[in-house]
Amino acid sequence: MKRRTFIAGLGAAVALPTLVQAQQTGPMRRIGVLMAYAEREAEPQARIAMFRGELAKLGWTEGQDLSLDIRWSAADVEKIRRDARALVASKPDLILSSNTPTTAALLKETRSIPIVFATVADPVESGFVASIAHPGGNVTGFTNIEGSIAGKWLELVKEIAPAVERVAFLYNPRGAREPAGGN
Repeated sequence: MKRRTFIAGLGAAVALPTLVQAQQTGPMRRIGVLMAYAEREAEPQARIAMFRGELAKLGWTEGQDLSLDIRWSAADVEKIRRDARALVASKPDLILSSNTPTTAALLKETRSIPIVFATVADPVESGFVASIAHPGGNVTGFTNIEGSIAGKWLELVKEIAPAVERVAFLYNPRGAREPAGGN
């Protein structure tokens, strides 16, 4: 969990450079957040806490110069779609997306509001970005699986457990594009 929490905080630091460069005495900045988790879950709450903490370190104060609109969709496909629609309609300055299904839903609603995804399995294959190096469009973020480093994964396994002779990797390409039960 510490690695994921760190990545969420790092996302906050990287995701908002244009907002940080702006005069903080100006209008209140609005960030929408679409989480594909239930609000009661501890790990996603820790990610949001880290995000808030990193924003505070950058000088942003919630309620003074920053407003967060967090939607907890609990991995419910229809709720993700409704929440994506509602967030986009509220016209935030930026939207933080928790994963592949939330990013897909947000992109169906906007191609102009900046979207930063925190964890997407394959943003290029999913059609979210043109490439990892040059995302283009209104989307950028972090990927937790990049196929080009698969060889490094095997090296790491051999380093950690040299006696291992067989390794299996399971991947559901449909699951990378939409939530379970999606159309």
